[in-house]
Amino acid sequence: MPEITDPEIDAYSAAHSSAEPGLLAELAHATHDFSDMPQMMVGRLEGRFLKMLVATVRARRVLEVGTFTGYSALSMAEALPPDGELVTCELNERHAEFARSFVARSPHRDQIRVVVGPALETLKSLEPAFDFVFIDADKPSNQLYYEEALRLLAPGGLIAVDNVLRGGRVLDASDTSEGVVATRRFNDHVAEDERVDSVLLPIRDGVMLVRRR
Repeated sequence: MPEITDPEIDAYSAAHSSAEPGLLAELAHATHDFSDMPQMMVGRLEGRFLKMLVATVRARRVLEVGTFTGYSALSMAEALPPDGELVTCELNERHAEFARSFVARSPHRDQIRVVVGPALETLKSLEPAFDFVFIDADKPSNQLYYEEALRLLAPGGLIAVDNVLRGGRVLDASDTSEGVVATRRFNDHVAEDERVDSVLLPIRDGVMLVRRR
């Protein structure tokens, strides 16, 4: 994935953001040994950003689509109140088990539920309302996840969708790969959606923030 931000600026930004807990630093290191695609993990800067968003909306219920190794779930759980909960959806059982091994060591272990299976089926089985939704899964399905997220979203809630710049490839009209085409279509859909206000932020690989009007 090409860098959309100068790596030195990205590193400077991370260094001048709040520190991640030791368990998350360990998880980040372990992810590089566990997976041949460790870049799928959000990392320190975006993890602190997600925690800040959850805290800002004072979320009690958080929904995540795409657990991977659990870094983002554990980051967001830090901002939950004692009675809060986080539901995270993961298709890959191996990823889910790895994430659960770190969740079990977290002070938020009783607040996080990892659900294995097709995310769309899980979303359709859930009932409102969630205060914050983070979508970071298969890109061709983003629009389907988005519509379910809107259904589940609490008044004043926020949706964040990751990887909406695809390493800058959304700007290359000659790139007709499925993920890039789907991402362009999704970004256009949100920009034209009169039900919401949105802002696309060039943090890491692009994060779309959405709030229902």
